[in-house]
Formats: sequence, C-alpha cells, structure tokens
Amino acid sequence: MFLPELELCHVNVTPSFRQYCIVIFGKSSGPEFVQEIYTAITYHNKSPDFYEEVKIKLPAKLTEKHHLLFTFYHISCQPKQGASVETLLGYSWLPILLNDRLQTGHYCLPVALDKLPFHYSIHSPEKVPSQTPPVKWVEGHKGVFNVEVQAVSSVHTQDNHLEKFFTLCHSLESQVTFPIRLMDQKITEATLEHELKLSIICLNSSRLEPLVLFLHLVLDKLFQLAVQPMVIAGQTANFSQFAFESVVAIVNSLHNSKDLSKDQHGRNCLLASYVYYVFRLPDPQREVVKPGAGSSAILTESRYYTFGRTSAVSVGSKLLQSRVISCSNPDIAVTQTATDEEVKNIMSSKPMDHSSSRMSFYVEGTNDMPSICASPRPSNKKHFHEELALQMVVSTGMVRESVFKYAWFFFELLIKSMAQYVHNIEKQDNPRRSRFSDRFKDDITTIVSVVTSEIAALLVKPQKESEQAEKINISLAFFLYDLLSLMDRGFVFNLIKHYCNQLSNKLNSLSTLISMRLEFLRILCSHEHYLNLNLFFMTSASAPASPSPSLSSQNSSSCSSFQDQKIAGMFDLSAEYRQQHFLTGLLFTELAAALDADSEGISKVQRKAVSAILSLLSSHDLDPRCSKKEVKIKIAALYLPLVGIILDSLPQLHDFTISDARSGKGRTGNPEEEQESAGAISQNVALAIAGNQFSLRSSGISLVSLPYRQSATLGPDTTRNLLICFLWIMKNADQNLIQKWIADLPSMQLNRILDLLFLCVSCFEYKGKQSSDKVSTQALQKSRDVKARLEEALLRGEGARGEMMKRCRIPAGNDRLAGLNENLRWRKEQTQWRQANERQDKTKAELDQEALISGNLATEANLIILDMQENIIQASFAAECRDNLLGGVLKVLINSLGCDQSTTYLTHCFATLRALIAKFGDFLFEEEVEQCADLCQRVLHHCSSSIDITRTQACATLYLLMRYSFSSTSNFARVKMQVTMSLASLVGKSPEFNEEFLRRSLRTILAYAEEDADMQATPFPVQVEELLCNLNSILSDTVKMREFQEDPEMLMDLMYRIAKGYQTSPDLRLTWLQNMAEKHTKRKSYTEAAMCLVHAAALVAEYLSMLEDRNYLPVGSVSFQNISSNVLEESAVSDDVLSPDEDGICSGRYFSESGLVGLLEQAAELFSTGGLYETVNEVYKIVIPILEAHRDFRKLTLTHSKLQKAFDSIINKGQKRMFGTYFRVGFYGSKFGDLDEQEFVYKEPAITKLPEISHRLEGFYGQCFGEDAVEVIKDSAPVDKRKLDPNKAYIQITFVEPYFDEYEMKDRVTYFEKNFNLCRFMYTTPFTMDGRPRGELSEQYKRNTILTTMHAFPYVKTRINVIQKEEFILTPIEVAIEDMQKKTQELTAATNQEPPDAKMLQMVLQGSVGATVNQGPLEVAQVFLAEIPADPKLYRHHNKLRLCFKEFIMRCGEAVEKNKRLITADQREYQLELRKNYGKLKENLRPMIERKIPELYKPVVKVHSTRESFRNHSFRKYDAQTSSQST
Repeated sequence: MFLPELELCHVNVTPSFRQYCIVIFGKSSGPEFVQEIYTAITYHNKSPDFYEEVKIKLPAKLTEKHHLLFTFYHISCQPKQGASVETLLGYSWLPILLNDRLQTGHYCLPVALDKLPFHYSIHSPEKVPSQTPPVKWVEGHKGVFNVEVQAVSSVHTQDNHLEKFFTLCHSLESQVTFPIRLMDQKITEATLEHELKLSIICLNSSRLEPLVLFLHLVLDKLFQLAVQPMVIAGQTANFSQFAFESVVAIVNSLHNSKDLSKDQHGRNCLLASYVYYVFRLPDPQREVVKPGAGSSAILTESRYYTFGRTSAVSVGSKLLQSRVISCSNPDIAVTQTATDEEVKNIMSSKPMDHSSSRMSFYVEGTNDMPSICASPRPSNKKHFHEELALQMVVSTGMVRESVFKYAWFFFELLIKSMAQYVHNIEKQDNPRRSRFSDRFKDDITTIVSVVTSEIAALLVKPQKESEQAEKINISLAFFLYDLLSLMDRGFVFNLIKHYCNQLSNKLNSLSTLISMRLEFLRILCSHEHYLNLNLFFMTSASAPASPSPSLSSQNSSSCSSFQDQKIAGMFDLSAEYRQQHFLTGLLFTELAAALDADSEGISKVQRKAVSAILSLLSSHDLDPRCSKKEVKIKIAALYLPLVGIILDSLPQLHDFTISDARSGKGRTGNPEEEQESAGAISQNVALAIAGNQFSLRSSGISLVSLPYRQSATLGPDTTRNLLICFLWIMKNADQNLIQKWIADLPSMQLNRILDLLFLCVSCFEYKGKQSSDKVSTQALQKSRDVKARLEEALLRGEGARGEMMKRCRIPAGNDRLAGLNENLRWRKEQTQWRQANERQDKTKAELDQEALISGNLATEANLIILDMQENIIQASFAAECRDNLLGGVLKVLINSLGCDQSTTYLTHCFATLRALIAKFGDFLFEEEVEQCADLCQRVLHHCSSSIDITRTQACATLYLLMRYSFSSTSNFARVKMQVTMSLASLVGKSPEFNEEFLRRSLRTILAYAEEDADMQATPFPVQVEELLCNLNSILSDTVKMREFQEDPEMLMDLMYRIAKGYQTSPDLRLTWLQNMAEKHTKRKSYTEAAMCLVHAAALVAEYLSMLEDRNYLPVGSVSFQNISSNVLEESAVSDDVLSPDEDGICSGRYFSESGLVGLLEQAAELFSTGGLYETVNEVYKIVIPILEAHRDFRKLTLTHSKLQKAFDSIINKGQKRMFGTYFRVGFYGSKFGDLDEQEFVYKEPAITKLPEISHRLEGFYGQCFGEDAVEVIKDSAPVDKRKLDPNKAYIQITFVEPYFDEYEMKDRVTYFEKNFNLCRFMYTTPFTMDGRPRGELSEQYKRNTILTTMHAFPYVKTRINVIQKEEFILTPIEVAIEDMQKKTQELTAATNQEPPDAKMLQMVLQGSVGATVNQGPLEVAQVFLAEIPADPKLYRHHNKLRLCFKEFIMRCGEAVEKNKRLITADQREYQLELRKNYGKLKENLRPMIERKIPELYKPVVKVHSTRESFRNHSFRKYDAQTSSQST
C-alpha cells in the first residue's frame, strides 16, 4: 500500500537542513496548522489515485528555496516482527516560485528513489543537474506523480500580462540594474520603452479575474504613466496615449463582462467604486539625484507602499512599491480661509482614516522638506485633468467611441481630478476664471460639443440606441452640473447654450429633442446653488455684487424692488428674463415648447417637463435656507412667467369637473391621482436640497397650448402637478405685486384666471379617508367582484329577478390598487427608488397620516384660491369692471361649496360670500340668476351639515341672502322660489342630507328673522315664516320617501305626488320630474325616464307659448299628444297657474328654447335606449322646426342621423323587440295602510315571469311586516275580505294582457302600436258553477275581467291605479267558440306566414288534426253540435260554433296543402299521415257542420242591442235586455 506525505519546506544549504513551515491547514479534530499531512492509503494498486485536497497558507515572503516536498511510503499490511510498518520509497518536490512567479496548474513529477541532491529546491525535478553519485529515479526519470496546484492570492497576479506590466513599471520607479530578467526574457534598457508599450497594450488581454483584483493598481500605474514623462536611456518617452487607450480598453472590457455587477444606471460597480474611494491625483515623479552627483537640490524619492492585507508583499520583491495618491499629503493640516464650499463637498468623499479605508497611502521621505504644493510647479510637468481632457479630444476610432459610450467614468475622473487640483494647489480663493488654463477650457468645449454630436447621432439611429443616448446625455448633464461648482459659471452657461443649440440643429423629432433637453436641464437645475445661479434676487435696478452671493447677504437687502420694472412683463417669458435667469428661462422655454407641441410621444415629454418644475418647487419648500418669507417672495418672483404659460395652456388642462359626478356628496376619486398630487408638496421625498421628484418614463396626454385650437387635454396627473405649481407661486408671491398685476389685466385675462381657479377647486377636492381604507380591503373587494360577476352570469341581468338581485346585493367595489410613483434624482454615489406598490405595506397609522396630509393640502389649496378671488374682487371693484367678473367669482365659490371642504375653509368661504352679497347683492340677484339658484342649493346643503360651525355659517349666509334680496320684490320672490327649488332638488338627488339638522337650521333662520329689529316693520319676517313652513312640508314628504327607499314603486308614487303638488309651480314641478327621470334611469326604466322628460318638455312648451308666439314652437302640451296621451295633464288651465311674466316664475335655465330642445333630445335618447324607436320620430318632429328656425344645421345633421338609426332599428328588429310585461297586483289587509284594497297594474321588464314578481313583492313586504305576516293569493278569483286574516297582509298577483276592442285593432297594426299607449288590460278566470276551477266541457265557464287604468302605459311611473273593472261571464258554448276562433287564427297565421316556416306550420297542424289531439276539436263538436239545443236562446251560439268549425276545417285543409309544398322527400309519410288524420276529422265533423237550425232562417224579432261583441250576448245580458223590453 502507498502513502504519500506532503510538506512545505525551505532549504538553506543541504537537504538535511530543511526548515519545515507549519502552514498546512489541519483537520477539524487537530490543530489549526500542521507541518505535514498524509493522504489516505491505497491498497494493492500499482497506479493509485489520491483525491485529497490540501490547503496551504503561503508565507508572507516567498523565495526560490520554498518548495512543496512529497514523500512516498509503502505500508506493510503484515509486517515482520521487529520491522517497521512504513518503508520509504522516494521523494518528489515542486518549487513554489519560478522566475519570481507562482507555479500553478497541472504537473507530472518524477520520483527520486535516493536521498535528495544538494540545492534540489532551486531546481525542478525534471531539470536536476547531474549528480555524483547519480540520483536513482522511478522508471528512468519519467513523470509518474501527477499533482494540480491552484493559487488564491491578492498579492501574486498569476497573469503574464499583469506581471510584465508591474515589473516594467517597477524598473522605472526603482534603481535597477539592466538587463532585467522577466520570466524567460531578458530586457535591456534600450528595449525597455518598447516592451513597456507592448505591456500597456496587452493589459486588456489579461484574464478578467486578476485584472479585477489588481484594477486599482493597474489604473493608478496607467494614470501615472499618462502624466509622467519618463527618461529611458537618455531619451524622454511619452506613454500618455498608450496609457489612455489601455484605460479605455479596460473600461470597455469591464462593462462588457456579464460576470461583473452593474448598478441600475448601467455603470460598472468596480469603476464607480474606484473613482469614488480610490482615485487620487497621480504624483509626478520627482528628479532622483544619486549621492555624490554634485547636485545641490537633493530631493528624497517618494515611495509607494501597498498595505492591503497584513500578509501581502510584492511579487518577486519588485512590487513592494505601489502608487502615490496625491501631490500633497492629505493628512497634513492646511490652514484655509474662505474655502470654496462646493470644492469641499466634492472632496468630502476622502476618508479620514486612510490606512483603514483605502488600499494605499503616501509615505513622505525621511528628510524634512517643504510641501511640494507650496513650491512652483516645473513647466515640464503635466496636470492629470488637462492630459485626460486632451486625450479625450484627440482620441479616434474605436477608442473615441468607447470613451463617449462610457463617458460617465471619464467625466467623473475629470471632475474629481479638477477638484483635487484646486484643493491641492490652494486655488479656492482664486477667481474661477483663472483656476484653469485656456487650453483646458478649449478642450472641455470640444468634449461637450463632440458628446452632444454623439448624442444626436445615436438618436437618429434605430430605437435600440436611444437608451444609450439617454445615458450619455445624463452623464454630460452631471458633468456640467459639477463644472458649475469648479469653473467659471459664465463659461459653463455657454456650454449649456451650445448644447441646446447644437442638439436642436441636429434633431428633427420635436418630442425627442425636448425630452433630451428637459432631462439635461432637470439635472442642472437640481444644483445646490440653483437659486443663486439663476440670480433669483436680481431685478432690473439691482445686480449682485458677486457671482454667487450667500442667502444671508441677500436677505439683508430690500425684499423686492419692482418699481422700475413693468409688472405685466414679469409674468411673461421675455428675452430679458431668459438672459437674467438663464437656467430657469431654459426650463420654461422647454415647458412652453412641450405644451405647444402636437407630435407623437409628446405626452411623456409634457409630463416630464411639469414634473421637473414641480420637483424644483418641492425642493425650495423643503430647503431650510428658503424658509423665510422674504426669500420665498423672491423665489416666487423667479417663477412668475410660469403663470403666463399655465394660463395659455388653460384649454388643454384636464377638466376634473367632468370626471367627478358632482351631486353634493358621495364622490370618489382616483387614489393614484390623489396620492401622487397630495404627496407632491407635503411628502418628504428628498433629504438633499437637490433631490428631485420626477418620472423618467411617465405617461400623459398630448396637448397644445393654443386657446382655440382642437387638442387633446393633459392627463389628470400632469394637470394636477401644473396647478400645484401655480398655487405655490400665488401663495408665496408678493401680494402687492399680484394685486397690481391683476389690476392691469384686461377682463378676458381675468376670466381665464377665474376659469383656472374653478379648475383648481375641482382638482384639489378632498377625497376622504375612504380611498386609503380601500387599500387594506382589497382582498374583500376582489371577492365581492367575483360574487357580482357570478350573479350576473347566473341571472344574465334579465327580468325582474335580475333587477331584484341588482338592487338587493351589496355593490361591489372596483377600485384598483394604485401606488405612489415617486422617483428621486439620480445621485452618483447612491440612488433610492420608491416602489410603485409600496402602499400595500403601509400601516393604518401611515394611511391616516396620508389622509391628514391630503386634507391639509385641500384646505391650503382652497384658501389660496380664495385669496386670489378676493384680490380679483378688490382689483375689479377699483377698476369698476365688476360686472364682467363677479359672475366668474361666484361660479368658483359655488363650485368650492359643492366639493368636500374643511370647516376652516368653509368659515372663510361663507364670510367671503356674505361680503360679496353685501357689496354686490343687487347685481348678483338681477344678472346672475342661475348662479344664485346654485348658490341657494349649495348653502342649503350645508345647512344640513352635522358640524355646528358649518351650519351656523350656512344659516347666516342664507338669511343674509334673503334679507338683501328683500329690497327688491322681484329679487325676493325669485330667491324664495330658488330656495324652495333647491330643497326639492336636494331631497330628490342627495339622500345623505340629515333632516333633523336641516330642521334646526330652518328654526335658526326663523329666529334670525324674528330678532332682526331693522326688518320688524316690514313683511319680511312673515314671508320668511311662510317660506320655512313650505320647506318643512317638503321635508315631511321626504320622511315618507325615506321609509320607502327600498320600494321603487312606492317611492315613485311619492315623488309623483310631490310633483303633482307643484302643479302651479312650474319650476319645482320640472325639478321633480327630472328627479324622477334620474331614478328611473338608475333602475334602467328608460321608457319611463323618457316620459318624465317629455312631460317636463310639455310643461316648458306650455309656458313658452304664453311668453312668445312663435310658429315653430309647439303650441303647449297639445303638440305632444302623439308621443303620449298622458301629457295633457301638463296643460296650464288651472286658475292657480302663475303667469310666466311674474318675477321668479319660469326663471330656470330649461324654460327657454334651448332648454326645451335639450329636454327633448334627452328624451329621444332614452326612448332609443328603451327600444321605442317610433316615439323617437315623434319627438324629433317637435325638435326639427326649432332647429330649422335657428339654422342650426350641425344639430339638424345629427338629428337626422339619429332618425335614420331609429328607422333602421325598426326595420331590422321588427317584432323581435320585447316590450313590457304587465301584472295586476292587489293589496288586501290593514297592514298596507293606504294601499289596502287598492289594485294596480305593474309594468315589469320583458319576459318577467309571474313567480319572479311574486318573489320580489313577497320578499320586500316580508321584510317590512315579517315573513309570516305576508301571504300571496295564488288564484285570480275575486277576493272575499271577510275570509282573510286581519293580522296578515295579502297580495294577489295576476298576469294581464293588453285588451283592445275590435275597432281599435284597425288602427293598431304594428307590433309597437299594440304595446304602446295601453290603458285597458284583461285577464281570464276559469270556473264551474260548483266552485271548481276546471270541469267538463259542458260545465266550463270563464270570467273575463277588463281593467282600465288611470293613465296609459308607458307613463312617468311603472305602476298605475286601476280605476274601472268590468267582468263578463262566458257560457260553456261561448268558451268553446272562443277556443275554436283562437285555433283558427293560429292556423291562418301559420299558413300565411312569409317567409313560410315549415316547422311552425307542422307544429300548429299537428295540434289541430293529429291523431292524438283530434279528439279535442271533435269532442267539442260532439258536446255542443251533436244535437240542436232545445233552448231557442242558444240557437245563434250553436250556429256560430258550427260556422267556426266550418272555417276551422277549411283552414286545416289549406294548411295540409301548404305543408305538402314545403316538405322534403323524407317527410312524405308524415304528410300522408297528416292528410289521413285530416280526412278522418273532416268526415266526423261533416254531419254536424252541415246540420242547420231552420228557425234561424225564418224572420224573427230583432233584438235591439248596443253591444256588438258576442261576449255581450251571454244569458245574463240577454235576459236583462228582454226583461227591460217587456217592461
């Protein structure tokens, strides 16, 4: 068995003097380090494999004598007595170093059998020189032992290219003797330059792993060579270009490697860390003068010592020196006065503890010497930043392409080297213009120009290059951003100007151009001294004393000096403004261009532009240096031109009033918009002053800024951000300046400002905490959505069942989770991005805080808006142009009252309203009638508030409104009418108002009137009391309405009754009719909703005909008869009808020709939705003459197109339309109250079955009275109330059909006419004389009941009272006659159907002559026609039945013949069977049909009867007639 042993040894002289190093890692059970280690034993194997891995800790200092020693033993399994178990076989070894390099890889070593030769360790086993005596080897010195060596080291490069480069660099830095040995190559001083250049070029060929390990050393050496001219063999060698190109190649390789990490901006993390933590200016090599050379200026050579890990030493004792970090010792304290703070900030990345935080540091020479920085710089020395800029300029080809592709790295190097240069040579106090040479400035100009051209070139390439262009653009922006802190700012501004001009000359895509320049400017504007750079303190009369004065020095000056500058010009983006405030002017120019553009992809650019400005204002708000009021005034003055830009883009802003359904309350907003905007100012999104809030890839809607140009509006988020900027400026600007500006504005511009304020009110409405709570209940909402969809799928949303489910089930929320998309500025050292779905993880406390912030924002915004309105009022009052503006101001105030507001704002708003009423009451009452009506409704709504202070303010305002209107009788009458209408509208539309609080408010107003001493002598208190009594009565009806909120029919009855009560008040009746239409529309009763609007239009037409006699207008409600016969009830024929000439009557917006047309157009749309297309035509017959009189051809075109659609629908759908289904519903029992013994006809959706309406009504009244107390009567027989339980409520439901007399059927031809304008219905009840519902044919009677309703269907309600009930009893023979007539009609219809329907014909024919059913007609004939009746009274019925059978058998024959023509070949047997059955039936019926009653053909006394229907000739009716004649 074999047993190898491994040791690491160091041989001094002979093998017997080996020193064993205890550096082999031991096993877990032994010591940490051991001297030797054994492998496992291999049994009976001549070629054993040893699989052990041995880990060795290399000594800090390796020499050529260090080697690995392998000893091989034979282990005896059965040793002889006294003999050793181990028998030494031989040795092999492996030197660790070869030519000063670690030996790694696979080796096949020979094994020596004798003792090791002298000095064996310095030779490899394969190349041992001849020995005396010779060494014995296994198998003749062949390699028999295979071993693999791997090295893991941060000291030894293990790469030929790096090894060569470091060795040659060392030879330049140290005093070495040439030639030097480099591996197997000898390099002389003459070939040193060539070899060094080759090594520099080959650096990029190094393996990636060692290159990464020694990256900082490689880059430091290359940068040293770039700035250090070397004297080799008496000649100066310049390696700058080679070094720079090698750096570029290394940067390119590191970025292209997939194994190396990159940050989110695509920057290689190693290079970023190098620039930030490691890079220092390379120290130019100082002249080394050997002792005795006679030089008087002896300078000590500076050395580079590498202190990486404690065990690290140089490779082959040559890399002991590493690099220098700067041209001055950073640890030496230097007295500095008035240091440039920006340079210090850049230098702040330098760590304090250099030995622990950096891998290298500078060690001064031992001799005392002055600081190099203090001595003049020799003219032959180059500055790193100048050399780097020069190389970037002169680079060509692939090098140039890579330089600009990874420009961020070289820009960072430039900036840091410039900052260190300024710091080291103490130029902080020098003027910025003299800090850097003119040649360097020219190079920077060239670099910026070339990079800009590269950006433009990339952007015109395919889409894949745009991302690279964006990265380069951002890198260039940050480069100029940093230059603002180091170089002359005028020079940098010129660079920015050239960038913008150059980019605009080379790009054709406007959206791309603006996007790139915006991103560029956004970064520049995030500069810490952005405000000073823009001279925000400067006016036309004063200029700064220094290029960048401090805020403290500015605050000491006067706050504002606007006297010498035209105020109106301060709100314009003029050339003078752009010259004085350069960066801000550029940003505003880009914003204006983005808003004015209308190209593809411009929406993202617009949002980006607005976000950039918003982030700037946010940073000002968070900056503690800008917290003083006077500073904010100056900052706001800087942004005044933004106001003009926003006003120009007013038509493009998103209209928040459209997206929000404003009915007082109950509005829900988009949580995404709310959060993004609410957080824009108040959220702490940036800890640094330059922090930004923007989205690189945000979305928006394209827009243009022309006021009268058709364009898409901005998105809600973009609009909200823009309005935030506007309000911020208005809040912080000098109010005196704002007032002067408003005073100089024309009326049109002031109205635009008011429109903008109106938009702001809707935009910043408080959405409430509910939107935040929805986040935590997302899972519940999803489950409700699933449930809702399931119910919809099961019920299909049709019939009464579907309607009932929709009304009963809980509405499922559909709010999607929207997050906060806040992006911070891309900082070079760290970047933080907030996730879009961060809001999911927020706690309840955080959500509450967000709701609080949102409420505060809404209050703040509305208070700013209120201040602006007061400024406008004051300015307009002084300029005496209030007539044009007060309406706009009142409109904004009313809009704010209609939104959810805080009590703080409402208190101030009501105070402003009262002041407005007191000053301009007469004008408001006379000129702004509609606005006053809206104001009354809003104030009355707040009178029902649960908050005491809000109610108090609203009561005072409403009372003041009535008090000031009392001076004019007409005004006061109008206000009373408006208040009454407002309450009616409030009751109909807003179910959330509190009746009790409203009653308290009414009592408060009454108390005001009673205690107002100045008005006691007038009738004002009495009239107020009358008004309040009327309002209380409306509230009483409201209570009843609330009790029946879940009963739609009863609710509509109550609303109808209230509307009927306003018959003499057209305005109020119109309001309630509209309320009823809204309720019907919500229940999808579109026909009834349309009828409500038709009644409203008839009411308007009735009063318009009194006011003006125009031949194109309808003559009152009579003109609407073709639409509905019910509309005549709108006729103003009562003595109590008020004249429209009286003040306050018919003053609403609908009592006009345009209002009439609007009502009718809405009705036509609803009729079309409900499927009553014929009625659409009748409606437009009234509309078209009005449109023709007004020459409104656009509307006429639209109207005729709608008519065409209606007629097309009639043609296409025909009888496929389904109209309503009708049921008679009777209520019996004292529990129903007023409904007891009342009968109604209910109109239900089409195809509603009897069980559906029965289930709905039983379920609803079961909830009201208890399930056990409600019972449905199953039959339709007359109800005997004496047999009913008085403690129960009974409901009888019967299906009814429309009933028409014979003369009516002549006019009702179409399917629509048979289902429209219905007021008579019929249902039948079969019975026998003994009480059974069914019996033999000779016993079967039938009761036909005809119901007449109060109004015709469709009406403004879905149920109408039954006012008349007629019953007719049919005798058995009359029942038989009716049945046979129905069968005959079915046969006739199936036979004459076009196109023929064979299946329908066969089905009807089979039911008439089939073998299984022919006993039906035959049995009827045998019962009633077999014998002539004995009673002469039955003669005529007998004869009529005989004629019915005669016609029946004739129609059967026609049907059989028709079927013969329709059948196919496979149905011939079926046809023969039908003909056979028909023949049998005909033969059986022949005798009975041919038998005539002789008495009928003799002259008889004619019976005088006024009834024509055979139903009227029953026994009962006939007996009554004969008895009356006999008497």
